[in-house]
Amino acid sequence: MDYVPDSQLGHEDHRPAAKRRSISVVIQNFAAPANVGAVFRSADAFGVTRVYLCGATVAPPNTKLRRLSRAAEKYVPYEVVADAVAVVKQLKAEGMQIISLEITANSVPLADVPVGDQPLCLILGTEDEGVAPALLALSDWVVHIPMCGHNSSLNVGSACAVALYELAYKAS
Repeated sequence: MDYVPDSQLGHEDHRPAAKRRSISVVIQNFAAPANVGAVFRSADAFGVTRVYLCGATVAPPNTKLRRLSRAAEKYVPYEVVADAVAVVKQLKAEGMQIISLEITANSVPLADVPVGDQPLCLILGTEDEGVAPALLALSDWVVHIPMCGHNSSLNVGSACAVALYELAYKAS
């Protein structure tokens, strides 16, 4: 019998999966609308509860952001906040586990982070400067994505997608 491939489903046939866990994302000083849009698109894909756009981060409405996000900013709750440190302190006080995605001398592979049932907050830094030292100091974990190639990191939008996938589906 010859193999007959399944036909691709249309967007109208998509049925969202059940949410896995509560995750918020904090981004600080993202000047590129494409990177903010990529974060929104991944946030929508993995059921993020809220995105905090901190500092000088580009915020909706923005045509380039919307194009890359595929309008996900309409579905993912977000807040524009001046001070990322204040937001993270508040989220930590509310019981969130704070996880910064950054390569440091003491960072651990993302897959090695033990997450319980508590809500999570993922902090992303800019591609040039990374996560601010004050935010790293507030983190319960500083994690990195191990790389097999010559480059030491992914584009921040791609790294966000990898991290959210790992955290959303990680067993408690």
